[in-house]
Amino acid sequence: MMNTDTNQIARGLRRRDVALLQLLVEQYQYRLVRYLTYLLGRRDAVDDLVQETWLRVLERGHSYDGKSRFEPWLFTVARNLAFDHMRKRRTSSLDTNDTLEPPASPAPSPFEQAARTEDAQRLAQSLATLEPHYREALVLRFQEDLSLEEMAGVVGAPVSTVSSRIYRGLAALRAQMEGTSHAR
Repeated sequence: MMNTDTNQIARGLRRRDVALLQLLVEQYQYRLVRYLTYLLGRRDAVDDLVQETWLRVLERGHSYDGKSRFEPWLFTVARNLAFDHMRKRRTSSLDTNDTLEPPASPAPSPFEQAARTEDAQRLAQSLATLEPHYREALVLRFQEDLSLEEMAGVVGAPVSTVSSRIYRGLAALRAQMEGTSHAR
């Protein structure tokens, strides 16, 4: 599947090819879960959003033209659903006087659980404290390996803004990491 070109994906999505969708799910499921977990800053609701993302891919796959890589298009679909979810959550939270964030859980995040070394765990903890737009920029660039142009398309911002978010996110991450290493 790794060799499937964008035109094949576009043709398959236009045909609503379920076999192709299954291959795409197998190839991108982990990355989608990871991206949404970082974007939301928490794990709850991620499974529902991932499922909804794949439904949207099937329903609206005809809008993917195959002229660019599939990943940015997929992450854009997921991002839009995540922001809709956050808006609805914020509205219902304000209506019910609930707090927006759940109480802090002593359980480690999925990324922390996957961390095998102390440095990786410190990195995960520091990344989780960044402002969401910096965290998203770093994840898209360094974990999802998107180009600046692809990132700009996903987040709907100019390349200069994306570049600035990466720079500022790295600076904040560096400060966090240096602070935690000096505090030891």
